[in-house]
Amino acid sequence: MVHAPSDTTAFHDLLAAQPRLTGLVLSPDGTRLIVSVQTINGEGTRYVSELWEVDPTGQRESGLAAGSIPGAHAPTFTADGTLLVLSDHANDAASGQDGDAKTVGLWALPERGEAEQIAHHPGGISAFAVAKDTGTVAYTANLLPGATNAESHARLRQERQRAMVNAVLYEANQTRTWDSDCGPDEPHTFVLCPDGSPVDSGSQGLAGGGDVVLSPDGALVAYTRAATGRASDTNVVVVANAATGAEQRSFSRPGDQYYRLEFSADGSQLVCQRQREETYTSEWRVTLVAFDLASGDETDLLPEFDNWPWPGRVVLSPISGDGTMWFTGDERGHCPVFRRDADGTITRLTASGAYASLCVTPDGSTLYALRSTIDSPPRPVRLDAAAADQQPTVLKTPGNLGSLPGTLTEVHAEADDGFPLRAWLVLPESASAGRRAPLVIVPHGGPQMSWSAWTWSQNPWAFAARGYAVLLPDPALSTGYGQHMQERGRGQYGGQPYRDVIALTDAALARDDLDPTRTGLAGWSYGGYLANRAATLTDRFKAIVSHAGMWNLEAFQADTNMHAYFRKIFGDPRTQREQYEANSPHLAAEKVTTPMLIVHGGKDYRVSVGQSLGLHNDLRRLGVPVRFLYFPDEGHGIWAPNHTRIMYETVLNFLDHHVLGQEWQQPALL
Repeated sequence: MVHAPSDTTAFHDLLAAQPRLTGLVLSPDGTRLIVSVQTINGEGTRYVSELWEVDPTGQRESGLAAGSIPGAHAPTFTADGTLLVLSDHANDAASGQDGDAKTVGLWALPERGEAEQIAHHPGGISAFAVAKDTGTVAYTANLLPGATNAESHARLRQERQRAMVNAVLYEANQTRTWDSDCGPDEPHTFVLCPDGSPVDSGSQGLAGGGDVVLSPDGALVAYTRAATGRASDTNVVVVANAATGAEQRSFSRPGDQYYRLEFSADGSQLVCQRQREETYTSEWRVTLVAFDLASGDETDLLPEFDNWPWPGRVVLSPISGDGTMWFTGDERGHCPVFRRDADGTITRLTASGAYASLCVTPDGSTLYALRSTIDSPPRPVRLDAAAADQQPTVLKTPGNLGSLPGTLTEVHAEADDGFPLRAWLVLPESASAGRRAPLVIVPHGGPQMSWSAWTWSQNPWAFAARGYAVLLPDPALSTGYGQHMQERGRGQYGGQPYRDVIALTDAALARDDLDPTRTGLAGWSYGGYLANRAATLTDRFKAIVSHAGMWNLEAFQADTNMHAYFRKIFGDPRTQREQYEANSPHLAAEKVTTPMLIVHGGKDYRVSVGQSLGLHNDLRRLGVPVRFLYFPDEGHGIWAPNHTRIMYETVLNFLDHHVLGQEWQQPALL
């Protein structure tokens, strides 16, 4: 039996109210473990950040960190154990500075005593870093054109505010990021001098705001500078003198982007992720590289590593001269921790689960991390830093969802080209051979992603609570299946990936506890594109939900914030029309017969809302049953907890109506 809507509403409330763990840091002496937590505010309209302290031994319950202030996030320890955070908290000393008391500043939280603001910038600070050995601090903050320091920046800001001018004159190619406009001010890297004054170490570019790191001794600061002009596929790693701001060395390579910088313990190397994005003629490639700061040489650290893991931020050994490092990367529906020894030997430390926010103890013997799975939210865990395929020790943290409304298993299939495919399958409690469950297929976004971790925005258990089984397929272009998974999907956004989804769907529906006559498909971002593509290629689904999906690829590549990136993939539409004509769903709009629900945010700059407006207009013109759920103030995702509840309720009611044949239930507040 399908659960009543009231059961789902209760699960939605529980899901929205659950504390969300987003980051983990360890003190230099290894005794304090701090986790960043997002909790829902009293009005239920947004999430607020706070810090909790976790017992590394796993014996004591966790609790609010000492001295925690409202909105504290991005915690980092200094060499003496002081906890630094970003927050828009204001006290009497900070109030009135440049008329910007509520902007985000940098605060020190001692274990005893009052919080103290140690850095403030008009318009706020967006990121910061600390030198591991000396406590030197660097941060990212903006300067308007013509401003040379914080004071002149504040004057220019005030002049614009008094004149009620918010116009921007763009001279570079980047005008927008995911959900916000760039400029007119540019992110710069600042280093705090001993007297508290900041030294400007250079612009990060209009679309900057990326990585900032300091060498352990605080003598060097490194950051990434966003591409400008035609070199949109290349950024620059800049290394500057922390005391003077003078640039000492830079690293770049045509066609490559560098992310997630880290200095080695002796300060001789800079290690980071190198990413070569997909083009019309080549597939994605990601690896870890090391820059030798003396010679300038660049070394690929994972030349033979074919997991295609999209490695996360690397954690380097804290012991000077020790070349050990740890990183995470997708692998067949998981995201394990890997250890790389100085000789290049790679050991997988975990066999299951998805790991993030790695921290290493001062002696290099123990790791801490956040671990999640498809059926478990992130939790802090402890790992041996060397043992292969181990089970972690789970530490005590806030929040408890209790038992989930179903079980988790896997589905395997063979693609039409012979490639082995796999997917996660969530089964509701009621599914059995005698009570076959309806099935919803949910392809992931990306497309370079994998279903490996817990998700809040497309949580399959919300569907299971209503009685649906949920298939989470990893088709071509998914990560964690080797480089060939990229090769077989290159240039086929709506080809091989779509056929893989269908192959996994057929394999799932061969089970005797799923009902092949009651199926739906729901996707977000690239998954939304696959939903649109499926609508033009098959009528097998009773309902399709498209959230922030691409509809007209030619129009999309022209107005997305990543115009140059997608133009490289699809080609020039005037001279290279093959991929547009083969993959753009709008060209087959007249073939759509399946009822569709469209979801989109008005401030989505990755996939413009115009894509969903075009889809909506086409379906209405063609007489296809369609509804459009629009959130004017949301971006590429729907993040506000009150909006999330409405989105789940609308999607599930739509599926109930078309897949199960129930009477349409108008969602509350709509």
